[in-house]
Amino acid sequence: MFLRKLGIGAALAALMAFVAAFAAHPAIAQPKEWGLGFQPPASPVMDQIQSFHNLLLWIIIATCLFVLALLVWIVIRYRASANPVPSKVHHNTLLEVAWTLIPVIILVFIAVPSFRLLYFQETLPTPDVQIKAVGKQWFWSYEYPGSAAGFTFDSLMLSDEDAAKAGKPRLLGVDNPIYVPVNKVIEVETTAADVIHSFALPQMGVKMDGVPGRLNKTWFKATRTGVFYGQCSELCGSRHAFMPIELHVVTDAEYAAWLAKSKAEFAAIDNGATRVASK
Repeated sequence: MFLRKLGIGAALAALMAFVAAFAAHPAIAQPKEWGLGFQPPASPVMDQIQSFHNLLLWIIIATCLFVLALLVWIVIRYRASANPVPSKVHHNTLLEVAWTLIPVIILVFIAVPSFRLLYFQETLPTPDVQIKAVGKQWFWSYEYPGSAAGFTFDSLMLSDEDAAKAGKPRLLGVDNPIYVPVNKVIEVETTAADVIHSFALPQMGVKMDGVPGRLNKTWFKATRTGVFYGQCSELCGSRHAFMPIELHVVTDAEYAAWLAKSKAEFAAIDNGATRVASK
C-alpha cells in the first residue's frame, strides 16, 4: 500500500513539474511543429492573457485531480462487494450547500481577473500610430492615415521560393510587411471588402474581426523589437490559410525612415486599384 501511494505521489509530482515547465517555457517566436504553450508575449495585453491562462490552468488541474480522487474513492468505498446492501441515505443539507457554494466561489474568483483583462483589452489608450487593416480575398490592404503618412499598400503572401530566398518562414512571409515603432500605442482599425476576415497577432494579444461595412478597433503596444507573424483567423474562403500578417517592430528612427521611404513608394499608387492574389 505504501509503495502504491508512493508511486501515485511520484506520478503527481511529475505531472506538476511538467505543467510548471509548460507554463514557464513557451514556444519560440513563431509556430513550430509539436510546439507547446503560447508564443512569447510581446505586449502588455498578451502578458496578462498568458498570466490569466496560467491561473486557469492550475485551477483546472486542481479541480480535475479532486474530482478524479473523489471518483476513485467512491468506486472503491462503495463497490458492490464492499456494500452488498446499498445505503438508502439521501439528502445532506451541508453537502448540497457545499457543492453549490464552492463552484460559485471558484467562478467569482475566475471572473474578477477575467473582467479586469477584458476591460484592459477593450479600453483603447490614446494612439501614437493608427493603422487601418482591410481584409480581402485573400490578402491584406493597409492604410497609414494622417499627415505623417498618408499611403496605402497591399500585403500578399510570398511563394515558397520567394520566402526561402528572403529567409522568411513558409506561409507567413509577405511582400510588404507592416512597420510600427517599439513602445508606442498602435491602434488597428479593421474592416473587410468582401467577407468577414479576422486580424490576429498572437504575440501582441490581438484578434479583431474585419466585417464588411463596419469598423472595429483594437490596439497593442509592442515592448520589444523584432519580426512577428499572424494570420487571418476567420474562415473566409478557399485561400483563407494564405493571407498572413508580418509585423516589424523597429526603433523610432527606423520607423521614421520606413515612413519616408514608403510614402514615396506607395503614395503614387492609385488607392482604388485592386491586386489579385496569385493562384
